[in-house]
Amino acid sequence: DFSDNVKTLSASRQTHFIGKKENIIQDRRVVKSVGERDVLVIYHQGDFYAIDVRCYHSGGPLQEGDIEDFDGRPSIECPWHKYKITLAEGESLYQAVDPSVKPLKPTWCSKGVKQRVHTVTLSNEDVNSFLKDWPKKMNHRKLKSKIMYYYIPCLK
Repeated sequence: DFSDNVKTLSASRQTHFIGKKENIIQDRRVVKSVGERDVLVIYHQGDFYAIDVRCYHSGGPLQEGDIEDFDGRPSIECPWHKYKITLAEGESLYQAVDPSVKPLKPTWCSKGVKQRVHTVTLSNEDVNSFLKDWPKKMNHRKLKSKIMYYYIPCLK
C-alpha cells in the first residue's frame, strides 16, 4: 500500500536523539537503539560518526573494535575478524600486494561500501543521527582477477 510506504519512508528519515555532546565526547562511544537498529556513535579526533553497531561481515560487535587511521582515513577494526571499515563512508579496506612489483609493498585498497553509516547532526548540545537506508544500487567493486591481491581500485 502506498500510504504504508510513505509512513515507513518518513519514519526512517527522522532525526533521532543519541545523547548529550559532552557525554559522548567523554565516553568516546555510545550504542543507542533506534527503532529496529542499534547504532554506534563514535567521537574521534574532533568528529562524530554513526555506524551500524554490527559488522557487515559476520555481526561482530564494532563497539569493541580499535579505531585507527588506515591510509589517513579514520576506521574501526572489527574485533572478530579484523575487517577494517572507514567511519565516514563504511568502506571495507584491506592491504594488497602486487607480486610483480619488487620490493613488495602493501597498498591500501577498497572493497567498496559494505557497512551502513549514518549522518550525525549537532543541535545546541544534543547529538542526533539521521538513519540512512541502503542505496538502491551499492557501489560494490568486483575482482579483476581470481587472485585476491588484484582487487581494484587501490587508494592512492
